[in-house]
Amino acid sequence: MPEALNYILSFDAQHPLLFTQFYFWAFFAIVFSLFALIIGRGKSSRGRMHLRNIFLLFVSWFFYYKTSGVFLWILVFVTISNFYLAKAIHHSQKLSTLKLDGFSKLYTLHSKLLLSLSIIIDLGLLAYFKYAYFGADVANSLFGTDWHIVDKIVLPVGISFYIFQVISYSSDVYHHRIEPVENILDFGFYVAFFPQLVAGPIVRASEFIPQLYKPWHLTRRQFGMAIFWILNGLAKKIVLSDYLAVNFIDRVFQSPTLFTGFENLMALFTYSMQVYADFSGYTDIAIGVAMLMGFYLPQNFDSPYKAQNPQE
Repeated sequence: MPEALNYILSFDAQHPLLFTQFYFWAFFAIVFSLFALIIGRGKSSRGRMHLRNIFLLFVSWFFYYKTSGVFLWILVFVTISNFYLAKAIHHSQKLSTLKLDGFSKLYTLHSKLLLSLSIIIDLGLLAYFKYAYFGADVANSLFGTDWHIVDKIVLPVGISFYIFQVISYSSDVYHHRIEPVENILDFGFYVAFFPQLVAGPIVRASEFIPQLYKPWHLTRRQFGMAIFWILNGLAKKIVLSDYLAVNFIDRVFQSPTLFTGFENLMALFTYSMQVYADFSGYTDIAIGVAMLMGFYLPQNFDSPYKAQNPQE
């Protein structure tokens, strides 16, 4: 029994918790069962909604730990820093509206500096993990240095998604689209909500945070749609993306000279299908899982290859 518990609670870099694993669906079945007990039947009270948010926050942190290990602390740091900086931004803006002699412009400038600080911290973390190795490699080439410390940098799973999500929150608070969240646990839930934490979709604070305070509601039609999204995503990920990769794309890319020019060209086009099916499949599953728990994420990857220009 202790070994089984240790397996459940420990992080295994070789076997992260993914949507396509049976382990995830066993995990979600337990989570959803406890979720159903918390929300109860009938109209949800404010207390039940708050308890639901706290429960899903710790579930989301556990999920992220099972996918990323100690990188959970980066997620926690980003949550704390952006929560308090956004509150400070809002406070400075309120003071700027009081029209105190000589201080209104100062408070306006202060709120802008706080927003800039928030963005610098967030993008600084993202840039370090994504581009430190590239930057060091360029510096070594240009200046003849020998920096190897960044060889050990591992990119945390989902860091791009939750970094841009917290930036959207600070931006929405600054532009008065939303009021800052009063409870740090509710804000942490917004940042770490596990269905879309690893692969998106990125959700603007103005779209998701109001849902934190709405009671759970799921009709038969919504339940059917949620199951459809999940099955659709699994089909894209397992049947289309993984099948194409294993049985065609990987073989061609590993030994391109063994295949004809036409087969190499088709592998390039098929790789585009694989990338779409992989990301779109994950986000479809995220939308379905979130819908079962009463939260609605925006549709993502809406026929991107039909776009007529980059902006669209």
